[in-house]
Amino acid sequence: MSPPSPSDAPSPRLSVVIATYNRLPLITRLLELLGAQTLPADRFEVVVVDDGSKEPVREPLSALKTPYALRVEVQANAGAAAARHRGVLAARGDIVLVTDDDMQVAPDFLERHLAHHPEGSRHVVLGRIRPDPSIGDMPLFERWYAYLNHRMAEELSTPGARVRGNHLFTGNVSFHRADYVGVGGFDKSLGQSEDVELGVRLEKAGCAFVFASDAYVLHGSDHVSFERWLKRAHRYGMFDTQVARKHPEVRGLNPWRLLFETNPLARPLLAATLVAPEATRVLTRTVMRAAQAADKLGLEKAAFAGTSVVYGMEYLRGARNEAGGWTGIAREVARYLQGGSR
Repeated sequence: MSPPSPSDAPSPRLSVVIATYNRLPLITRLLELLGAQTLPADRFEVVVVDDGSKEPVREPLSALKTPYALRVEVQANAGAAAARHRGVLAARGDIVLVTDDDMQVAPDFLERHLAHHPEGSRHVVLGRIRPDPSIGDMPLFERWYAYLNHRMAEELSTPGARVRGNHLFTGNVSFHRADYVGVGGFDKSLGQSEDVELGVRLEKAGCAFVFASDAYVLHGSDHVSFERWLKRAHRYGMFDTQVARKHPEVRGLNPWRLLFETNPLARPLLAATLVAPEATRVLTRTVMRAAQAADKLGLEKAAFAGTSVVYGMEYLRGARNEAGGWTGIAREVARYLQGGSR
């Protein structure tokens, strides 16, 4: 069992915060990998917050023999934002690193993150998310996510690229605990996009964002349900609308940007979804079947393009529901058109 962290013990430099839900084998794997870090064990701690898992987590995790201080918090299911917020508040380190329970990390992962936090800085460090080597076994929609992560990483790695607050993702990020607390932490009312919204507030508060390709994680996936993936796209459309209302000057947050920034060939499908959201559900599935057929033929670019359209259609259904009808849609589109240049 991990030794407890007495209140009078020196505070570690770094706290790793991980929210988990019904993934005991995966969180166990990650904790074991953290036990093999090159960073001395007395310089970091790990705080796991179990967000109401059906299978008990505290007992088996507390029984692990870890060289670092490990604490396991348990709460009734309240969502990832609430779980991560609890973990950050419980953290004792100056720097907090947030990652997901299904990640894998290299032995120098923590050292590389800390290297991007020189004394006196107020950095928010976004590490790279690389796909698990078994990515080929994942469903098309999960491989599409990996493709988007890769594309963003390549863009942010370009010399002169500016990393912004709305790039923040909780799969691999570190920041000063004081900055997190100073802006109020995650908005726990958001069921999705709480990471992006936090990033915008951190940037407004004066934090500098850094992309660290060397501080990478490997991301696999246990998501295999297309229906759940569609629901997730729908929820992102809803909650991105709420985030855009909070920060109207950040145009990149507004979900209605899809109508103006998406490939022109896809815009009629997106528009049809707005006009007849229920009637076009069959069309959405038809496009996905076409994407899957292209994937089987080895036409990956076409398969990803089709998957993007499917996601966009369901995403805008969610945004439409949150807008509350045509008057609301017109108001949200106008907010996008009147927003700032970001």
